[in-house]
Amino acid sequence: MTPPIDIQTPDAAGPDLFTDPQAAVARLVALYDQAAGYLCDAFTAAIEGRPPKHRVRAFYPEIRITTRSYAQIDSRLSFGHVSSPGTHAATITRPDLFRHYLEQQIGLLVQNHGQPVQIGPSDTPMPVHFAVAGRAGITVPHEGAADFTLRDIFDVPDLTTTHDDIVNGTHQPGPDGAGPLAPFTAQRVDYSLARLAHYTATDPAHFQNYVLFTNYQFYVEEFEAFARTVLADPASGYTAFVGTGNATITDAQAPLDLPAKMPQMPTYHLKRKNGEGITLVNIGVGPSNAKTATDHIAVLRPHAWIMVGHCAGLRNSQSLGDFVLAHAYLREDKVLDDDLPVWVPVPALAEIQIALERAVAEETALDGYDLKRIMRTGTVASVDNRNWELRDQQGPVQRLSQSRAIALDMESATIAANGFRFRVPYGTLLCVSDKPLHGELKLPGMASDFYKTQVARHLMIGIRAMESLRDMPLERIHSRKLRSFDETAFL
Repeated sequence: MTPPIDIQTPDAAGPDLFTDPQAAVARLVALYDQAAGYLCDAFTAAIEGRPPKHRVRAFYPEIRITTRSYAQIDSRLSFGHVSSPGTHAATITRPDLFRHYLEQQIGLLVQNHGQPVQIGPSDTPMPVHFAVAGRAGITVPHEGAADFTLRDIFDVPDLTTTHDDIVNGTHQPGPDGAGPLAPFTAQRVDYSLARLAHYTATDPAHFQNYVLFTNYQFYVEEFEAFARTVLADPASGYTAFVGTGNATITDAQAPLDLPAKMPQMPTYHLKRKNGEGITLVNIGVGPSNAKTATDHIAVLRPHAWIMVGHCAGLRNSQSLGDFVLAHAYLREDKVLDDDLPVWVPVPALAEIQIALERAVAEETALDGYDLKRIMRTGTVASVDNRNWELRDQQGPVQRLSQSRAIALDMESATIAANGFRFRVPYGTLLCVSDKPLHGELKLPGMASDFYKTQVARHLMIGIRAMESLRDMPLERIHSRKLRSFDETAFL
């Protein structure tokens, strides 16, 4: 087949100015639906044996704002305004999914600068793979599997616009000189939405704004039990529980029909209005999984994520079942070193720390000095070797001692570091399940008893903390500690 020469695009509406956030998002939705629908129709025709004789292209919609003044912005706000005069822009995907977020961010932008936003098509092509994602009955075949050459007709994902340059602080303005308005490009978001559906086997639309990570299946069982309890209470505000495979219940007594084959990261969502519920992700063991999960969940712009997993206690004064509230991290996980050098400090966030400490106090009925009997605050070390104890211990133990570490795991520092990198408020509350330096290894019988007594309480602490954060104004949760010198206006 001879490659098409001409390029045909949908007859999209040109750029227009908006001061009403809802009207602005409605235009984004219309532009996106038109572009995606155009690509889907052309792709369906090609699969059915009627490939176009021209190249088919459609563009992501775009938000753009131009300011000419160093307007005085409320210094307490860490978002909702651009850092300097000029033009700032962001390509947008799935505005239907991000409607509440976009209305919120556009509203702040217009309010803080007294300027309208411009909504129109961008110059970034929409890959056909992302346009058809989620469309029932439409899949993109592998290269060579179709009767036409896919890349001769359609645009495909492009790594030059699918990256983390903005959040990593290495972004360079485009030819028009516009700076970034949002932390991710549309293609980067689409890439992660596709990956989330793959790794978690749930639709990204189900993800909630408050995310708990764990490294054990036992927490999932307790999370479902809690979900059924609150679904039975109409006053709780929770409306549905979604499990792997998008299995959904709204009735506390209804069966949850989960698939026989589980995904790499089973994920469960306890939903509330406007995404204000709680998502639990079982990331399994290891920093690679922790990075993968947070790399993709970050595009959904959650308001907080917290690790509630198990750890090795490193002090003789600790007991099995004690809690560890991380206030610093020793990063020996290695998976983020290229994106966030180890010399970058990852600070504890006061709002998250207070919420977790109060949740421990409420759940254990201990307070003040008595709380120190079961909870330590200190440095958590995360390593990339699950069996670190089996190697020469002189080096690792010396570093752990010098860092004043009180606990060790394989995920917490990765989750915190990616929270810092992606500007997502983060925290860690671990539970001591073994003490390898003191001869208390995690053996089957001990583990079974430990899990039965500790998992439910630990999970409830995480849930209490998230519910506390949910009641906090966004400007308090999203700390200025997470914002750089030249920051995007959107969270």
